[in-house]
Amino acid sequence: MTQKRMLIMLIACGVVFGSVFGMKWFGNSMMRKYVENIPIPPATVSAGTVREMTWPNILHSVGNLVAVQGTDVSTEAAGIVKSIHFESGQAVEKGDLLVSLESANEQAEYERLQAQAELAQINRKRRRKLFELEAISKSDFDATVAEARASRAAVAAQKAKLEQKQIRAPFSGLLGIRKINVGQFISAGTAIASLQTLDPIDIEFALTEQSVASAQPGLLIDVLVDSLAHQVFSGEVLAVEPRIDENTRSFNLRARLSNPQGQLRAGQFGRVRLKLQGDRRLLVVPSTAINYNSYGASVFLVDDLPEADQATADAQDEPQATQRVVQRFIKIGESRGDFVAVTQGLAAGDVVATSGLLKLRNHQPIFINNQGQPEPQLAPAPENA
Repeated sequence: MTQKRMLIMLIACGVVFGSVFGMKWFGNSMMRKYVENIPIPPATVSAGTVREMTWPNILHSVGNLVAVQGTDVSTEAAGIVKSIHFESGQAVEKGDLLVSLESANEQAEYERLQAQAELAQINRKRRRKLFELEAISKSDFDATVAEARASRAAVAAQKAKLEQKQIRAPFSGLLGIRKINVGQFISAGTAIASLQTLDPIDIEFALTEQSVASAQPGLLIDVLVDSLAHQVFSGEVLAVEPRIDENTRSFNLRARLSNPQGQLRAGQFGRVRLKLQGDRRLLVVPSTAINYNSYGASVFLVDDLPEADQATADAQDEPQATQRVVQRFIKIGESRGDFVAVTQGLAAGDVVATSGLLKLRNHQPIFINNQGQPEPQLAPAPENA
């Protein structure tokens, strides 16, 4: 009897719990079916047409400005600073005297060696006469000649040491901030001030290996810097590095820019536009039409709504949408102004959504309203710029 009662209780519990779970499954199934059948409400977006444009063949890069000639002027000899002949930030010419070091000892030694050289020259002349009279041997005369030459060499060496006490500009340019003071002892190699040649000025930048066949000396470039946003500096490529970097798969170029007012300085960052030969025909879309994701770029292509979906919308007495969007993944190229080049995935004349992308889903009905939408420009110029 006890076993029969337990069996009846288990059967009853199974029926109760089965009914509960069955009702739950049935409710979820009906809810899912209802949600799936709810029509997607139309969204209002703006739209633009895929255009075909001719763009100048330009490569973009970034680079650093470097002086054509630039160095920290230093001294070859140690000594005490006697006088300074320049001011910080002064423009100098090649050979201008910048700093004089104490040179009294070197000057005295120079005069002593000069006197010895003069005496050696007089002895050489006297010995020549004696040798011509055969009063001395040729070896004695040769020794006198060698002594005179050694004396002259000693004078030249001392003169070079004396000149090292006069520090001069190695080339024309603009001096930086003075780093020494009068009376200061400086050792050999101590920096006096920075000296930079700013007109002209060079810029070094890199391009990817795909551009190695196009880059060559003589190509024109434009450079923009952040501190002078509305000014363009023009120049041309001087040299192309023949070796491609194995780590970055890029190669370096050096170009020279005119800088008559000295506005550009070594070390500045510049945006480079390298002008290649010829133009390119490209398909472009407004940049606002691109939906960027980690798995690629896509657009919402405007398409006609199927007739069945239109009939459903009419039956529900809703505003009739005749178009929908279809998400399509594309490959994009460079951007210019308000446009982005499309290399794969679209054709000229296709219509794409250009606003409201965040509220769109694949196959969603749409209304197109382009009122108040600004016209995209290749070279936009904001009024408050």
